Amino acid sequence: MLEVDINADLGEGFGRWKMGDDETLMSLISSANIACGFHAGDPSIRRATLIRAKALGIDAGAHVDFPDLVGFGRRRMQIEAQELCDLVLYQLAAISGLAEMIGHPIKLMSFHGALGNMVAEDEARATPLAAVVAAFKTRR
Repeated sequence: MLEVDINADLGEGFGRWKMGDDETLMSLISSANIACGFHAGDPSIRRATLIRAKALGIDAGAHVDFPDLVGFGRRRMQIEAQELCDLVLYQLAAISGLAEMIGHPIKLMSFHGALGNMVAEDEARATPLAAVVAAFKTRR
């Protein structure tokens, strides 16, 4: 049987500022990429989004990005490969730890905004990032 995953980026508010209608989207999707805090999202929003995803049976994912709150992750940044790998690993570890405490582990991940575009365009940038994501997954 063919299965289709309907995915959305969620948890992108910050503090009292809300971004998007996560509640409505969560009634329509099967997986959620949850902002990890570098372009949007704070720990309380991540926690609430993970809890809601668990309650609805929605797979949880990490939505990692450049450290660009002001630009919402839309600005291209030239960051050395190892530092960028460290930034991605940090975001994966933070959301995965929270997800484990809630009992709803992270099952997928995506690169947001300019980082996602740059990864798609540049194999030299994509290769070390794919390796760090794979290494993180296999050690969990």
